[in-house]
Amino acid sequence: MPTLHAADASPELAVLVDGPVIAAVGPYAALAEAYEDARLRRWPGILTPGLLNPYGPELLEATYHPDPREAETLGTEPITGERAHELFESNPARRGASARRGVQRLLAHGVVAIGGELRNRAAADAVRRAGLAVGQRPPSLPGPPSLAPSPLVLLPALRAGGPARFAVFDVADRAELVRRGPATCVATVIAGRLVYRAR
Repeated sequence: MPTLHAADASPELAVLVDGPVIAAVGPYAALAEAYEDARLRRWPGILTPGLLNPYGPELLEATYHPDPREAETLGTEPITGERAHELFESNPARRGASARRGVQRLLAHGVVAIGGELRNRAAADAVRRAGLAVGQRPPSLPGPPSLAPSPLVLLPALRAGGPARFAVFDVADRAELVRRGPATCVATVIAGRLVYRAR
């Protein structure tokens, strides 16, 4: 059954999803009238094409994302540098689990695509399974690797026939999104599937 996604602060941009593709894009009122039988998902905030994080290799191959069960010894924040290298060297199996947790963190920030070439198979597998697109890095990177790089890199506008890949942020407009950052994400959709939903 097709699903109509609409966000309260951007009624001019609703998206009708049919499987992995976008069937229609337009104002919520028009799409709701034209597709009465579609399942409706209403979100707070604005609906956007989703974000590109240009730091794929740095965040998924060179950063260790601790398991919640390791919080007492390693904390909960991503670990970088020599300490991350030591953790991977002491137990290579950590690479895959860390990459999967890193992907989940990216999805929770409205990321639907990453930039950079992944060389580690575990990281590449985690990205492929999640359905994240992999693209070119922008010509100039916005700063040090971060789950919330500044400035934010939004993907091109959504269009009918394109991949059903977008995110919703609980903000009033794009200016507030830039100010508050992508931790305001309430939903991320990839290939028509809801891959992240804020609790």
